Amino acid sequence: MTLHEHPQEDTAEHEAPSEPGGSTRRLALVAVINFLGFLVELAGGILFGSVALISDALHMLFDMLAYAMAFGASYTAERFEGGDEWSYGLHRLEPIAAFLNGILLVPMVGYILWESYQRFLDPVAIDPTMTLIIAVGGLLVNLGSVYIVQGGEMSLNERGAFYHLLGDAGGSVAVIISTLAVVMFDLPIADPVAAVLIGVLILVSAGKVLHGSTSILLERSPFSPDGLRDELTTIDGVEYVDDLHVWQVCSQLTVATVRLQYEPTSLDQQQTIRSRVHQLLSDRGIDHATVELVGDTEIDMGTDDRTSHDH
Repeated sequence: MTLHEHPQEDTAEHEAPSEPGGSTRRLALVAVINFLGFLVELAGGILFGSVALISDALHMLFDMLAYAMAFGASYTAERFEGGDEWSYGLHRLEPIAAFLNGILLVPMVGYILWESYQRFLDPVAIDPTMTLIIAVGGLLVNLGSVYIVQGGEMSLNERGAFYHLLGDAGGSVAVIISTLAVVMFDLPIADPVAAVLIGVLILVSAGKVLHGSTSILLERSPFSPDGLRDELTTIDGVEYVDDLHVWQVCSQLTVATVRLQYEPTSLDQQQTIRSRVHQLLSDRGIDHATVELVGDTEIDMGTDDRTSHDH
């Protein structure tokens, strides 16, 4: 005999909010701030001859493009109404945008390294005073953007932006130090050295973004399935876990399916087991779960979907 309970449908994740979320607004604001910073640093680098300043400006430009893409993905996902044909809306746009952001960083590093090599061969005099002023301004822009993005639980795109901004701040510090080295020790080579260091920072941030986005796109479990299995078997009445899958649609939507073998009990006790399983999954950060209970007599309690967070 097979008993089925119809799941309670929660359509909150398919509803479009009336206004963009806080994450979307923060990404848009950071994109605008960094675009202005890029214009100032690029102009300063060209006018005053600093390849390190130009490198930092390009870093800001690509970061601005990254934030703009992240903003577009987040805004579209929040506004999209796809009905049942799109099970989780367009939330997959978030890891796709993050992956493209990471890829975009690679050609920028190539340009920075090439330009730095040219400066090693033929050092160019810089205007240290103006370069220093602009670099300090760039650092303040980076720190202000970090303050806007950080705080609370960040989405994948916000974490990507956060890493980008830390790299930008490190780049601005490198420009400041290299400029001081030129002024105090007459070391023009310090400028291309700083540019190379900025390139390394960019590669590190790209690696972090690519790792996070590919993990989601390839449906890697966000935590150890073995540990979750052990926790599920501690629930009274659960004998063992037949099947378990956990993956992420985006950084803020984790999904799981689980099939449990349980001791044949009354319907009330089965419901208690189900509730405890859902609570445990929710506590582990799983937003949408499908749970199947199977007893020795092949009693199938069906599926039950629960969404603990709105998207």
